[in-house]
Amino acid sequence: MKTTNKKNESNSVFIIAEVGQAHEGSLGVLHSYIDALAQTGVDAVKFQMHIAEAESSEYEPFRVKFSLEDETRFDYWKRMGFSLDQWRGIKNHCDEVGLKFICSPFSNLAVDWLEELGVEQYKIGSGEVNNFLILEKIARTGKPVILSSGMSSYEELQKTVEFLKERNVEFSILQCTTAYPTQPEQFGLNVIQELKNRFNVPVGFSDHSAKIETCVAATALGADILEFHVVFDRQMFGPDSKSSLTILETKELVGAVRNIKTALSNPINKNNNEAFSSLKQIFEKSLAINKDLPKDHILTFEDLESKKPKGFGIDALRFQEIIGKALNKDLKQWDFLTENDLS
Repeated sequence: MKTTNKKNESNSVFIIAEVGQAHEGSLGVLHSYIDALAQTGVDAVKFQMHIAEAESSEYEPFRVKFSLEDETRFDYWKRMGFSLDQWRGIKNHCDEVGLKFICSPFSNLAVDWLEELGVEQYKIGSGEVNNFLILEKIARTGKPVILSSGMSSYEELQKTVEFLKERNVEFSILQCTTAYPTQPEQFGLNVIQELKNRFNVPVGFSDHSAKIETCVAATALGADILEFHVVFDRQMFGPDSKSSLTILETKELVGAVRNIKTALSNPINKNNNEAFSSLKQIFEKSLAINKDLPKDHILTFEDLESKKPKGFGIDALRFQEIIGKALNKDLKQWDFLTENDLS
């Protein structure tokens, strides 16, 4: 899977921040997102390439009626579009700041444009998983594909997987629930391992929960790729704002995910505790007497205390062995109890 970044280890989670339509059709705002995301530690920034005339029509209904300025969904897509030259500048900006440029095409024409830009891989949105026309177009490029499974059943996914395998397309699959924002009962974190078992390909998680912990949990459960929407502020206008993370949250998420992945990549052997030998001397304890006791006293449980450090008396874990034994000398309160004190 060609989703590595030079600055990360090969076993790192590949983190994709999606701008989507958060730019609201403004080229300046879009470039601001690139600069902001470059400071968060994400590996890639993802866009959506909408060419209204090629992908939509005036008959397309709104997913949710969020826009006060667009009469139709088709008008909205026109407002969201950029020219090929503008897209070239967008990709160049990503290259300059060290972010991988990833884009979801929604038409065959968009694939042509992305090929002109030299895109390295394609992201297939949930609504395009069963669009074999665009999948055929992408397959002919020979580029790897990240497939989002949001609205697909296993049966539908199987057909798409077979289609891609027949064409020798390198691909990965993201567990995704098409709900905005996604609620905890909709996350489907269990599907991550199920997808790995079924298809034996890299599997990730595409999130719309607007919560940091969701992707952290996905990482702990084996996700190789993470994708989530970003927005400068969740109060901003747009269909995905309430389902997005802010820039600050993105930076926090990246740090958390990197830490979790490091932990998973460094399993601990609980049979080997040599590294704690000096600490064990400090924290573990020796047996002591909790009151003055005379010679020949028969020791009981009530006579005993444990005191730091270990090694100054009989180890506290052996207390049962000395109960019932007699002292061969007088001992003062809080004296350590040694083998030499016992008859």
